[in-house]
Amino acid sequence: MVSNRCKMAVKDALRKLKLHFVVVDLGEVDIMENINEEQRFHLKLELFNSGLELMDDKRAMLIEKIKNVIIEMVHHSEEAIKINFSDFLSEKLNHDYTYLANLFSEVQGTTIEQFIIVHKIERIKELIIYGELNITEIAWKMNYSSVAHLSNQFKKVTGLSPSHFKKMKNKRRSPIEEIGNQISDE
Repeated sequence: MVSNRCKMAVKDALRKLKLHFVVVDLGEVDIMENINEEQRFHLKLELFNSGLELMDDKRAMLIEKIKNVIIEMVHHSEEAIKINFSDFLSEKLNHDYTYLANLFSEVQGTTIEQFIIVHKIERIKELIIYGELNITEIAWKMNYSSVAHLSNQFKKVTGLSPSHFKKMKNKRRSPIEEIGNQISDE
């Protein structure tokens, strides 16, 4: 789950199956009952019909948690990103960063760093479209060392400069749920 819409879909599926939940958060659900195989099958089916999947593979769940931490930090945090992300991720998920990075690369076919970059670029697009901040303020907010660094990375990912993107009439953005999938599809 990578958005509030996903959380709502999961809650609806649980209610439909008369399952009681304590927590439905990005990437995890805590159900009050012990569910049997039939309930698990129906839950998988309900989630699949909503475009989601039930994960019970520990590696897949850890990958999902990595993605959720990145998405939360890049898209939903209003504070400037001013931390060493590898340390933050290791502490947050209680795993060595090298292990997390190797697992992510093996399963996703891309690096955590590249995943962060494409999410940061998508967030930058959003901030450009909103027009509330200038490019210097966006560079600071997104923890770039300079406007030039942001501009170079933006152009490398999108093929456009931020100023050219701003002038476009039909600005192309991607839903958060699809950003990580685009990397491995290229």
